[in-house]
Amino acid sequence: MTEDDHLHQRTFTWEDPMAVLARSKHLSGLEYLQAMLRDEFPPPPISKALDFKLVSIEKGRAVFECMPQEFHYNPIGVVHGGLASTLLDSAMGCAVQTMLPAGTTYVTVELHINLVRAITKTTGLVYAESEVLHSGRTLATAQGRLTDAQGKLYAHGSTTCIVSTG
Repeated sequence: MTEDDHLHQRTFTWEDPMAVLARSKHLSGLEYLQAMLRDEFPPPPISKALDFKLVSIEKGRAVFECMPQEFHYNPIGVVHGGLASTLLDSAMGCAVQTMLPAGTTYVTVELHINLVRAITKTTGLVYAESEVLHSGRTLATAQGRLTDAQGKLYAHGSTTCIVSTG
């Protein structure tokens, strides 16, 4: 067995996110994410890089799914906590985005994640499900849960987002 037998490679492509943003400015957050779910807009580069996808969107709610894989692993042989954090941040942020009219945007200013148990590639599909708790003119909050197909909890979290126009 050679050293190269242990090497793996992964490549992916993505579309310019600023070009996508320019094409979608006339849509509300919910309309934009619904169009993404229908493949009318490509997913953002982060979802291509980590191989996760939006699977459900409605006003105030978002669900992403991801199949844990070896390239998600940290040095101790389990999925890096950053994947759970990214999945929950994406789900909670998109849930907030569904509440926004066209021309309005948001940024995450606080993200709190609790990692409950380790994820491995044998865990199977995991789902980041989120819901908006508060959606105001300048501030929004949401909470999320990361579970497997049987509903076992792997992580949960909350976010605070600043909402702005322009």
